[in-house]
Amino acid sequence: MSSLQDNRFQAIIGHAKEYGFVFPSSEIYDGLSAVYDYGPYGSELKKNIRDYWWKSMVQLNENIVGIDAAIFMHPTTWKASGHVDNFSDPMIDNKDSQKRYRVDHLIEAHAEKLALEGRKEEEFALLKSMDELIAKDDFAGLKQLIEDNKITCSISGTSNWTEIRQFNLMFKTEFGAVASDNPDDNIVYLRPETAQGIFVNFLNVQKSARMKVPFGIAQTGKAFRNEIVARQFIFRMREFEQMEMQFFVRPGTEGEWYKHWKQARLDWHTGLGIAAEKYRFHDHVKLAHYAKEACDIEYEFPFGFKEVEGIHSRSDFDLSQHQLYSKKKQQYFDNDIDEATGKPYGNYIPYVIETSIGLDRMFLLILSNAYEEETITKEDATSDSRVVMHIPAKIAPVKLAILPLTKKDGLPEIARQLMDECKPHFRCFYEEKDAIGKRYRRQDAIGTPYCITIDHQTKDDGTVTLRNRDTMEQQRVPLSSVKQEILNNIM
Repeated sequence: MSSLQDNRFQAIIGHAKEYGFVFPSSEIYDGLSAVYDYGPYGSELKKNIRDYWWKSMVQLNENIVGIDAAIFMHPTTWKASGHVDNFSDPMIDNKDSQKRYRVDHLIEAHAEKLALEGRKEEEFALLKSMDELIAKDDFAGLKQLIEDNKITCSISGTSNWTEIRQFNLMFKTEFGAVASDNPDDNIVYLRPETAQGIFVNFLNVQKSARMKVPFGIAQTGKAFRNEIVARQFIFRMREFEQMEMQFFVRPGTEGEWYKHWKQARLDWHTGLGIAAEKYRFHDHVKLAHYAKEACDIEYEFPFGFKEVEGIHSRSDFDLSQHQLYSKKKQQYFDNDIDEATGKPYGNYIPYVIETSIGLDRMFLLILSNAYEEETITKEDATSDSRVVMHIPAKIAPVKLAILPLTKKDGLPEIARQLMDECKPHFRCFYEEKDAIGKRYRRQDAIGTPYCITIDHQTKDDGTVTLRNRDTMEQQRVPLSSVKQEILNNIM
């Protein structure tokens, strides 16, 4: 990351705290690494992103329904899914700095340096070797790769490395109050993903909601991972929220559905008005053993292109595994006629197309895309500056600020009437304090798309000043039309 990019990212982090978007968790006790709290405007923005996803995924799709599964699940769930045995990352420590690195992140960071130096062939060879060694769990080979390329610690500047070890990322806790001779009897896990709650409820949902394949099950909720190397603000956290949809399809149709959801999810992102060139697909070359196809939607953050959402063609792996471990059939009877045989398709375990997006990463994407430090040239040729958050109006924390010009002459009473009219329909903010220019700047900083100023002319002709956050243009509009005007612009 260049110094310019780093300065921008640090400015976004500082802005997020100053204006009530994100705070370090339990900061009065010096915080907790990679854990954050969402403030007044952050919690609103996060809710709005979640609602926007839910509406587009569930409300607007007749063949997708939602659930809210528990965080605690039977521990065999995670044995069946492979998390108990395989949900781990290879880590390495620098003996001089005591800093711990995820091996792939350490090597990828060095590869980025090679790319910046124009050494593309070396970058490609390094990453290719890393992928091959990780696929074989060849930890000795990975350490040798690090040493051969003279990869150093960013803190100590040395190559004094420990052996590579695996660290499981699931949080364990104890369930119940009764002690057992076998400690493992009481172990449960904080879920590391939300997908398994969907899979174990597949038949419950299919039967109760009378769903017919192809259909989807959507869920939003918290997940927990004991990230050894958590970094880049809220991009990688130990407690985070996912928005996932598992789409169940007839075997043989998974290819077309994968293409459909790959494009549909990119369209959802750009539908927020974010420039398409800020996104790219990263198609996976190395696939999980159960996957047929997989890709990431990546966004260009200040620290480079990084994954925001994954689309995966998961075959019938998940339901088959739960059928194997639970001894309960996870089959669907399809009575549609197969044109090739003239008979019903019959019983089968559906294949799955997964779309999984990190809500916290999407939140950071919105902040990164919205933040701008703007210089304004006035009519008298002098200049001014402002920090403005160009948050899409439909998900902005506050949609309308209502600002009486003064605290007297009946203007607050008119403003309060407008507030009462609008607040049942969208989030409003009311303020009387300070000069109107200062109040505009505060609303710019939290991303409020529209401000209404009630002034003395309002009493004469029933009009108010409507100000646009992005253009700063102002126009007189009838007081009676304000609510509908805002609704028209935030849908």
